[in-house]
Amino acid sequence: MRTLLSGRRIRALRLGLSLFALLAGGAIFACAGAADGPPGSVHVLTADGTVNPVMERYINRGINAAEDDEAAAVVIRLDTPGGLSSSMDDIDQHILNSQVPVIVYVWPSGGQAASAGTFIAYAAHVSAMAPGTVIGSATPIDASGGDIEGDLGNKVKGNAVAKIRGYAALRGRNVEWAEQAVLEGISASAGEAVDLDVVDLQASDLEELLDEVDGRGVTLGDSRRVELKTAEAAVVYNDTNFIEEFLAIIADPNIAFLLLSFGSLGIFVEFLHPGAIFPGVFGVIFLLFGFFALSVLPFNWAGVALILFAFLLFALEMFITSHGILGIGGIIALVLGGLLLTSDNPPGFKVSPVLVIGLAAALAAFVIFVFANILRIRHLPAQIGVETLVGKPAVARSPLNPRGFVFVDGEYWSAESEAGEITEGERVVITGMDGLKLKVRKQESEGAQA
Repeated sequence: MRTLLSGRRIRALRLGLSLFALLAGGAIFACAGAADGPPGSVHVLTADGTVNPVMERYINRGINAAEDDEAAAVVIRLDTPGGLSSSMDDIDQHILNSQVPVIVYVWPSGGQAASAGTFIAYAAHVSAMAPGTVIGSATPIDASGGDIEGDLGNKVKGNAVAKIRGYAALRGRNVEWAEQAVLEGISASAGEAVDLDVVDLQASDLEELLDEVDGRGVTLGDSRRVELKTAEAAVVYNDTNFIEEFLAIIADPNIAFLLLSFGSLGIFVEFLHPGAIFPGVFGVIFLLFGFFALSVLPFNWAGVALILFAFLLFALEMFITSHGILGIGGIIALVLGGLLLTSDNPPGFKVSPVLVIGLAAALAAFVIFVFANILRIRHLPAQIGVETLVGKPAVARSPLNPRGFVFVDGEYWSAESEAGEITEGERVVITGMDGLKLKVRKQESEGAQA
């Protein structure tokens, strides 16, 4: 009864922890609200860092909030070295189809709109730069950070040129410079960009920007022509919310890989020790966060499958005699999974090979340690149970010809002689078990042993 009650308590505790995790996750998502502002206000977004799915989500949310509030304009303060073309395309598409004017402001001084940032600036209804900022260097690169060669390179560059030329023609900006930025990787300072009609104006701060663009006419995605009224508009700062800041932390390929690995490790430990609670619970939580991180990163499902398969092999190694083959297979699967997880991504969005190999080596040492201890425990003599009687001396309490009774550890046991008749009172040694019957033989005297 006590064992059953303990099992129920453990299951209840597990259920409680799981519900707590789900409620905590719901609370995180509940924090994903947007800033509200009066109609006619200017919504200000601050997008700094690499162009990735987190920035994409933030900018899209900000534009949607401005549309819902009937804002006068959205200002995106941009500072980026570039990033994923897929995220850039989504941001561009949202800007081009926006129902409110979008102003991209390369800010602060010392900032840049490089690579993907150049496309975002070109797609904006109004594009501006702070003094000391740079725009350009928009040449597409491959997953290793180098130039894309051959026919594929020609196709990628041709598509990028056509895209930015289209943006330039739509917004009345310098088409030739945009093409050179893609094909030759040229850049321009704020002053040069204004002189070359790459951007519309230069502004020292947000207040000057809103004064300068006031009264400017722009064409929205539905072909409506509107006039910007920003000089006297209220300013609403729509910053990143909790969920976006959380995603910005965990939406790193290295962190995603660690979360998947530690989550699988927690479940692996729970599998080895079913009575433990926390390894399994936190293993599931880490796995969920790992998949949450991957939801905003380009990844390869084969890599995920190999990582999970690696820990399955580790678990099987503990219960199947494979002489280390399953464990070695698990290490190989983990390394291949880590390398494949983000293999097609640009350099900043790949799992570090050093991290993959280092973690694989650490886990290999852990699995070897666990496996060695399991083997040691398996070869230890029994400490409890009837098996502990083997090798102990006993006294015959009846003749054994060949069956009778012996006395050992204060108890009478049914016994059977393995060699010859044993008379009552003789000392015997227990040699084995057959169900609940002992196998015995006469205890040799010291003289006979000599």
